[in-house]
Amino acid sequence: MTQDTKAQFLQGVLYICGAIFLFAGSDALSKYLAGFYAVVMVIWVRYVIHSGLMLSVLLPRHGLSIFKTCRPGLQLLRGLCMVGTNMLFISALRYIPLAEGTAIIYLTPLIVTVLSGPLLGERVRPLQWFAVSLGFIGVLVILRPGGVLFTPVSLLAVGAAFSFSFYQLITRKLNATDSSATTNLLSGLVGSAALTFVAPFFWQTPSAFHALLLLGLGISALLSHLLMTEAYHHANPATLAPFTYGQLIFAGLIGYIMFGHIPDLYGFLGIAIICASGILTLSQRRH
Repeated sequence: MTQDTKAQFLQGVLYICGAIFLFAGSDALSKYLAGFYAVVMVIWVRYVIHSGLMLSVLLPRHGLSIFKTCRPGLQLLRGLCMVGTNMLFISALRYIPLAEGTAIIYLTPLIVTVLSGPLLGERVRPLQWFAVSLGFIGVLVILRPGGVLFTPVSLLAVGAAFSFSFYQLITRKLNATDSSATTNLLSGLVGSAALTFVAPFFWQTPSAFHALLLLGLGISALLSHLLMTEAYHHANPATLAPFTYGQLIFAGLIGYIMFGHIPDLYGFLGIAIICASGILTLSQRRH
């Protein structure tokens, strides 16, 4: 690795670490605010601020061409999958700890591996099947049938992982035809529009402090996506993928600071198993 290549890689790592820190922070803010307001309202405000800021950045640069898509149906479906992911995940976080909930979402690479065969025609290797099985064992270790987290609410987080998996599979199809800027903007606008129909029924005027937090939530959502995009300009996504599991560390630290929660021994073990299975899956996809 040359000095320039090494510098590019290190910059990519710094950007990806910044992105996952903001992702964990956004989830923590959403969890906190969902304790005072309806989940629909929290997510709607997040979408409106995020999409409005993104529109103000992209429209002057690209003009109306930013709205041009070759696959409008898939763009609509992607946006709805993102809404479903956020609704399910934040609803789950109202009742389960941040670190454990984030770990369950990290089933996504494993689910994508399973679905990429029938939906994308990709071949799944035996070692990848082993990694998928290992990941689901990790979730069972976290939830522990009969344990305090083994409730119907935990299924919301599992549902969010499945919804996010379809979101990623659709994204892979759209990458062949549409720019990432167009795809990210349209998904935000679809989410904002979809939730606008129902948000008024759940609206509560926030306090000044909570209004600032909601604004910070929207800004952090935008910054996290911008940092992730910048990271992939400096290093290959497959190379950076293992670093995204650092979000579990950030989620654990923020969960402790904001909510005083520390995963128990089974929680740490389950998180470690899911990390190992995900990294194993990603390593196989690179070959």
